[in-house]
Amino acid sequence: MKIGILGAGQLGRMLALAGYPLDFDFVFLDPATEACAAPLGTHIKADFDDERALQEFCVSVDVATFEFENVSSHSAEFVAARIPLYPSPRALTAGQDRLHEKKLFAQLAVPVPGNIAVSSLDGLRLAVEHLGLPCVLKTRRMGYDGKGQAVLRATEDLAPAWDKLGSQPLILEEFIPFEREVSCLAVRAQNGEMRFYPLVENVHRDGILRTAIPTGNDPLQAEGESYARRVAEHLGYVGVMAFEFFVSGGKLLANEIAPRVHNSGHWSIEGAECSQFENHLRAVAGLPLGSTALRGASAMVNLIGSAPSTPALAALDGVHVHSYGKTPKPQRKIGHVTVTAPTREALMARLAPVKALVERHAQ
Repeated sequence: MKIGILGAGQLGRMLALAGYPLDFDFVFLDPATEACAAPLGTHIKADFDDERALQEFCVSVDVATFEFENVSSHSAEFVAARIPLYPSPRALTAGQDRLHEKKLFAQLAVPVPGNIAVSSLDGLRLAVEHLGLPCVLKTRRMGYDGKGQAVLRATEDLAPAWDKLGSQPLILEEFIPFEREVSCLAVRAQNGEMRFYPLVENVHRDGILRTAIPTGNDPLQAEGESYARRVAEHLGYVGVMAFEFFVSGGKLLANEIAPRVHNSGHWSIEGAECSQFENHLRAVAGLPLGSTALRGASAMVNLIGSAPSTPALAALDGVHVHSYGKTPKPQRKIGHVTVTAPTREALMARLAPVKALVERHAQ
């Protein structure tokens, strides 16, 4: 089977690596000349809205998916009208606008932080009066790894934040003094079967995910699964979906969904019976889903900006290195490592020197 992937970044690369043992071949559509997934399949170098390229893409594959959720709805619908596309355009667009996403959560009784749409500086001032300080101003579309948002802590912050972000639709959200950030990774098959990975505890710095550790027997597991199931079933979802939550007062508050495989699930390559990448492909291709059970304890550490040498990392016990073949740049994810161990206690002991080594090189 030939699988088309819209996008050829590191997620597309890891999807292809998971798919080759299943005898899948891949075609990527991506405008980047040096797209890091390109060596693993056929690369159609074109913009995502180039209809001639999209037509070439469609006739080259049996089924399609995406690793980049900012593909336009028009492009997704163009593909879906010609070949099966999973997740569907409806699922893709559900999370592209943060205001619409929050309304969807509220419609499905999934708790969310207080939020207000903002379209002017005066409107921002009124919204801040309503929600109170601190609060977070975000672009409604695009934005990732901390981009497209500003934390407002005092009234003097409003005008500079508006000057920075106000040229596009915005949403103001209540600032949540959360206890933890967690994600629920769910996978849904074409026949509606769903499986869930253990909740993952995430640590961010400067808006970028640094570490992700599956928690095992988390008391909020059932709650996270319930919310993810509501959204996935409502959207008729097929594939892996990541649902990010804040934990506040011992309860989950929905932050956002990612309609694709997700950075917080990279540990699953070595840490789960069936990785998020393989399970996404199984769902897209109509195969039975694989087990999401843990294989011992594991954690993921992102390599940001630059990284220690592969030999230095590989010399550490339980470390599995994944380089994306990307040019190092400040604040850029260029790879990750998975750390594995038989027990949680052994994992923490192995994780400490890995984090220390990685932090010395991070940019």
